Amino acid sequence: MMALRTGVRLFVGCGRFLRPPSIRTFCVTHRRTAASVTASHKTPRTPDLNSFAFRSHTCGELRPAHVGQEVTLCGWLQYQRHDMFLVLRDFHGLVQVVLPDKVGSQLKERMSAVSIESVLLVKGTVIPRPPGQENLKMATGAIEVQAEEVHVLNTCRKLPFEIKDSVKKSESLRMQYRYLDMRSAHLQYNLRLRSTMVMKMREYLCNQHGFVDVETPTLFKRTPGGAKEFLVPTQEAGKFYSLPQSPQQFKQLLMVGGLDRYFQVARCYRDEGSRPDRQPEFTQVDIEMSFVDQLGIQRLIEGLLRYSWPEDKGTLPDPFPIMTYAEAMSSYGVDKPDTRFQMKITDVTSHVKALSLGFVQEALRKPHGCVKAIRVPEGAIYLKGKALDSVLQTVRDQYKQDVMAVIVRSDGSWKSPLGKNLTEELQKALVRPTEAKAEDLLLLAAGTHDMACTALGKLRLELAALLEDCGVPLRDPNAFHFLWVVDFPLFLPKEESPEELESAHHPFTAPHPDDMELLNTDPAKVRGQHYDLVLNGNEVGGGSVRIHNSEIQCRVLQDILKEDVTLLSHLLEALESGAPPHGGIALGLDRLISIIVGAQSIRDVIAFPKSFRGHDLMSNAPDFVSAEDLRSYHIQVTPEK
Repeated sequence: MMALRTGVRLFVGCGRFLRPPSIRTFCVTHRRTAASVTASHKTPRTPDLNSFAFRSHTCGELRPAHVGQEVTLCGWLQYQRHDMFLVLRDFHGLVQVVLPDKVGSQLKERMSAVSIESVLLVKGTVIPRPPGQENLKMATGAIEVQAEEVHVLNTCRKLPFEIKDSVKKSESLRMQYRYLDMRSAHLQYNLRLRSTMVMKMREYLCNQHGFVDVETPTLFKRTPGGAKEFLVPTQEAGKFYSLPQSPQQFKQLLMVGGLDRYFQVARCYRDEGSRPDRQPEFTQVDIEMSFVDQLGIQRLIEGLLRYSWPEDKGTLPDPFPIMTYAEAMSSYGVDKPDTRFQMKITDVTSHVKALSLGFVQEALRKPHGCVKAIRVPEGAIYLKGKALDSVLQTVRDQYKQDVMAVIVRSDGSWKSPLGKNLTEELQKALVRPTEAKAEDLLLLAAGTHDMACTALGKLRLELAALLEDCGVPLRDPNAFHFLWVVDFPLFLPKEESPEELESAHHPFTAPHPDDMELLNTDPAKVRGQHYDLVLNGNEVGGGSVRIHNSEIQCRVLQDILKEDVTLLSHLLEALESGAPPHGGIALGLDRLISIIVGAQSIRDVIAFPKSFRGHDLMSNAPDFVSAEDLRSYHIQVTPEK
């Protein structure tokens, strides 16, 4: 280190963190003591972002009101200009630092050798920018800091990409250098908003409603049904732990234990790879209550979300709307409908069944046969040719359901593959229920109720995306439409073996009270006390009232699901030990935050996410383990055949 005769000092530490001896001297007056922080913690206030730190202010907080103040700033060198200006960046923003004219060439030469993204500490005085040189695009653009001392706390190597939101970089590169990607403004915003919301959720649950935060084990045993679990070997030959998909059994056991109100920000695991809205490891806000019904859980969650909701994202309805599973499937073709736009599915069966159309009559001869339609407003203008044909073919391939497109031309005439069968009588029959107008597109599906609705539900979302690509605003990204979906079937036919049943939610969901008799006679018709919370067409939460009677739980597991009840003997014994009625829910925290901030993937709201294949590209996990290390776990890796 050396003091320059110009009056501005530059301190450089290369290759490692270096704190100049003088930093302690000139920072101590700006640093709040532990005692003062402790004394003030009892009264709510704006967080002190500079307590215990070298700095007196963050880079983004300086304003004209600070003019004349001596400040100490810490941050990363964003860029340099004209050997005279530095732009310093931290998590709070940017500020311009000016080196005075009296600075000599020695300092300029040293600073020119300092690489971008090096870590600096600057001490100086806040001054107004010269008239006409204000930067209205910067929050600190009305002022600058005239440097008195500059310390280089650490230099930076040449980076694989610039730390600017405007610089395009592949997701794989971002994940490989996640510690650099985190410096971007959008990722900083996402992670800090996530932290704020979680803290408010804790306040609401613990301080306002008496919930107890309990950590449950992540080393457990394999459980029947549900998603595929990760196995963890032990040094006992042939014995493995399993990482839990959720704390479901533990939170029910906590209710048996009389804890009454539990929550946890829980880590959960599924060995299913990754998707834009799913990770092998993810986080959920897990909640369970005793002596509660479905409505009680719903009102709790609505209050939780309103309390923790970011102020700049608008207000939430009170209460949230409710829709049955049957209505969701009939009107939207999915059990998580996006209600930000219309294009609902309409039943036109009664309007066309009297017409002698072959495809209609063939559909009506099937059990639950029907004819469904969707009207796409102005769809004839934007959806045509190969783009429309491709989407229709995709639906045919995926759902084995033919969908017919009918175009209403601008002059009011109709065009469809029906040709001469598209009579005036048929047109009138379709106009009444669909309200079709000129330049609209009608999509017709004739078949079983489930297949027709599912196919049109898929089409509805695909066509919405195509219309938005054409500039038609449909789904407002700044609108947040919450919806409860209730009255799900308790069981569904297994895809690979339709004559057998599996749980629609999980095997601990209680049957609907009105359907208890059907549990013995026709379990496929039983509704569950299961409820999903949907936001903008995405499931962000799911829960249920639980089975608290051991006999009913055993019947569901053993007689209906054909599961080995010995795997759950601990839970069945607990239910026999005076288990109270209870219910709960889990909110998918990653998915919820990603929708709030408008992220394309939940990876943009997770500090260290996995890749599409479930890999950590930064550390190259998972990795190989030597045969010697595996020996103590009684495991031997055999080559693939």
